[in-house]
Amino acid sequence: MPSQKQAQKENNLHPLKPFDKERFQYDSDKDEYVCPEGKRLRHVGEAFSSTRKKAYKAAGKDCRGCPHFGVCTTSRDERRVVRMAEESLKERLEDIYHSPQGQAIYRLRKQKVELPFGHMKRNLGAGQFLLRGKKGVDAELSILSTCFNVARMTTIIGIPALILKLQGM
Repeated sequence: MPSQKQAQKENNLHPLKPFDKERFQYDSDKDEYVCPEGKRLRHVGEAFSSTRKKAYKAAGKDCRGCPHFGVCTTSRDERRVVRMAEESLKERLEDIYHSPQGQAIYRLRKQKVELPFGHMKRNLGAGQFLLRGKKGVDAELSILSTCFNVARMTTIIGIPALILKLQGM
C-alpha cells in the first residue's frame, strides 16, 4: 500500500521540491546524509527527544556559503534532516511498491480489498469507528467483517442453503 507521500506524488498534489529530504542521499556506512550540493549532514543525536528519530545537521558555514541558501534552508545555523529509526525498512518497502511485481500486487489489492471496506462504509454506514482504542476498534471491525461475510455468503449460496448450512453446524 502506498504511503501518504507516495499517493500525493502519484496524483501530483505536492511535487517534490529541489531540496526536499528525498533529494538528500543517505550514506548508511557513515550514518550521514549528503545534500544535493555534496555537503555532509552528520548525525548529532536524537531529534525531538525521541529515541526513534535521529537528527542530522550540516555545518552552518557550509549552508551560509551555499548558492542555494535561502531556498534549501533559511536557518543561519544549519540545514537539518530527521530520520526515523525504521526509515531503511520504509525505503525497502517503497522500492518493492514501485517494482513491477509490487504494482501488480497493488492493482490486485485495489480490486479485492476495497470491496469489503466500501461495503462497510457505504452499505453498513460505518464511515468511521465509533469505539476508541485498539480493543474497541478490533471488536467493531470484527462485527463489521462478520456482517460483510454473512452478506457475501448470502449472495453466493443463497438464503435457504445458508440456513441449512448453519443448522448443520
